[in-house]
Amino acid sequence: MVYTKEVQIGKQKLIIETGKLAKQANGAVMARYGDTMILVTAVAGQLREEVDFFPLSVEYREKSLAAGKIPGGFFKREGKPTDKEVLSSRLIDRPIRPLFPNEYRNETQVAAFVYSFDNENDPDVIAACAASAALAVSDIPFLESIGEVRVGRINGQFVINPSFLEIEESDIELVVAGTDSSIMMVEGEAKEVSEEDMIEALKFAHAEIKKIIRIQNELRELCGKTKMEVTKKVIDENLLNDLNALALEKFKSIVASVLAKEDRSAQNKALTDEVTATLSEKYPEQEELIKELLHDMEKDLMRKRILEKGLRLDGRDTKQIRPISIELGILPRPHGTALFTRGETQSLTALTLGSKGDEQIIDGLQTEYKKRFLLHYNFPPFSVGEVGRFGGVGRREIGHGNLAERSLKNIIPSEDKFPYIIRINSDILESNGSSSMATVCAGSLALMDGGVPIKTAIAGIAMGLVKEGDQYAILSDILGNEDHLGDMDFKVAGSENGITGLQMDIKIQGISYEIIEKALQQAKEGRLHILKIMNEAISEPRQNISSFAPRIFTTKIPTDKIGTLIGPGGKVVQKIQKDFCVDINIEEDGTVSISGQDSKLAKEAKEYIKWLTAEPEIGKTYNGKVISIKEFGAFVEFLPGTQGLLHISQIDTKKIAKVSDVLKEGETIKVKLLSVEGGKFSLSRKALLKEKDTTEENNGENNSL
Repeated sequence: MVYTKEVQIGKQKLIIETGKLAKQANGAVMARYGDTMILVTAVAGQLREEVDFFPLSVEYREKSLAAGKIPGGFFKREGKPTDKEVLSSRLIDRPIRPLFPNEYRNETQVAAFVYSFDNENDPDVIAACAASAALAVSDIPFLESIGEVRVGRINGQFVINPSFLEIEESDIELVVAGTDSSIMMVEGEAKEVSEEDMIEALKFAHAEIKKIIRIQNELRELCGKTKMEVTKKVIDENLLNDLNALALEKFKSIVASVLAKEDRSAQNKALTDEVTATLSEKYPEQEELIKELLHDMEKDLMRKRILEKGLRLDGRDTKQIRPISIELGILPRPHGTALFTRGETQSLTALTLGSKGDEQIIDGLQTEYKKRFLLHYNFPPFSVGEVGRFGGVGRREIGHGNLAERSLKNIIPSEDKFPYIIRINSDILESNGSSSMATVCAGSLALMDGGVPIKTAIAGIAMGLVKEGDQYAILSDILGNEDHLGDMDFKVAGSENGITGLQMDIKIQGISYEIIEKALQQAKEGRLHILKIMNEAISEPRQNISSFAPRIFTTKIPTDKIGTLIGPGGKVVQKIQKDFCVDINIEEDGTVSISGQDSKLAKEAKEYIKWLTAEPEIGKTYNGKVISIKEFGAFVEFLPGTQGLLHISQIDTKKIAKVSDVLKEGETIKVKLLSVEGGKFSLSRKALLKEKDTTEENNGENNSL
């Protein structure tokens, strides 16, 4: 039987249907918003007792058929996930992951497929709602449903699920996910917006989220399956007592010690190995359980110390920022560099300036478009002291890079002010804390070091949370362990004027607006502290770009002259590029970008193009070539492909008998355009000779005076 529920969300109805498609999955729904439709399935596999984590995978795929397209490339079918698909998968994964029981260890997969796309409504947030609905109606244990919406703000008015065009007009773009009582995830960007406005955006989103959850609950009541039982582990009291006797005091000592990340890790491992070996005979085949319990012991001690004493693993209080050091221009050939080190987190970031041809072309369900600001984030295994495989870019790297890019994109100068393609590359050389926020800081510094005229410096900070009942502590500039053992990862980037990037994930079922507000205010204090240090290193962009960066000049030509510039088979533009050692890019609107390492040659190429494509202008002087001589005058090519008549009466100031007495074919002469009638051009050499005689006479009179 087919069941359907719908609710008005923003300008469209959200319709969720189950019971028709993919009936062998544990749960499946088709969600529709406008003409955008997504099928989401949820399937539970076998119990994985051997793993100490929840084996959840989320896959989101956009089928080209949804937009009436055939995929590009040789194979003409969808390939590996695009960055957009990876980021959308993360927007589904992050809010649902904390909402499964802790003891649930079945391999679980949520898969979302976009089957229809109306080019207005982004499928990502609809897929997240459908994922929650599929889990809600399934027999998979899922603690409570979530809703997810996108929020924009246009002219001070909040908009739910804005269209792509509306997003371009917005000064806020946030994706917000939450349960009926709490916000679970936030991700987005803004144009230097205040903390207070961010809170209002979250509250606005939450009101719509509650509507989405309501219809999911109604659907579950209609057709939801009985949830499978999750067996809770029964821990032997004797084992707990033995662990406390062997490890508790020693763990207390390690937690209370101010240690480097490697030293702490080594001491924890040594103690764990020692206790495991001691208890191996008494509790055979329980090695993994013992390690898990010891991990929980360390976690509880760290959290208790923070809540009761306000002290963290490295000895800081809850608001303290780790020491920061900054070095600029340390690499000679990249166009700008910054080495940003905060505690044990380090980003080496380089700026590359490119020409128009370096733009990235984005081809997906949307209409193809180009990007001129790119930020790439890399997290090699040595950054955390590990050995690992160097392969393709992972989901984490795509997600962290996207957050850093969004945090910086709104301060990038417009193309008409700075006609370069801008690429930031951040390599994380050391990590113990937020490397994405280190990338934001290093990226801002590298842009300034490279002479990019950005509006303002941007800094980023990661906030944490430890919460037990009503007692909680918000942590500024969290360590890796504080992220792992804590309850929240809240990243905030911005300038002195406001927020530009935001990402929040929580690991518990919910937090209050009071906590979010305090976290935002504490993040602002930390951000301003970091900005002060950054401004001491470099307070404004350098006056000049690197001598190794290409020089770019732009000009605009009439659109009907584009063919003239390109030439038959591209011969004309190719010759200009070769002769002047430049790259030329021509836009459909007639904008021409000329780039080259030699500024002088690039300028000459620009002037040549202007001459080549110029429109005839009455009263202007031209260097023309005599093409043919007639009895009544000569035809002169005064612009490429454009000839005019130089009548015999306009050749000289005195009367001449024959044109050939004065001019020869192939000769270059100066002429003035007198008039244009019916597409025919009248030229004069005599007018220029008269002007020359008059000038010489005046100069003679001035000299005699």
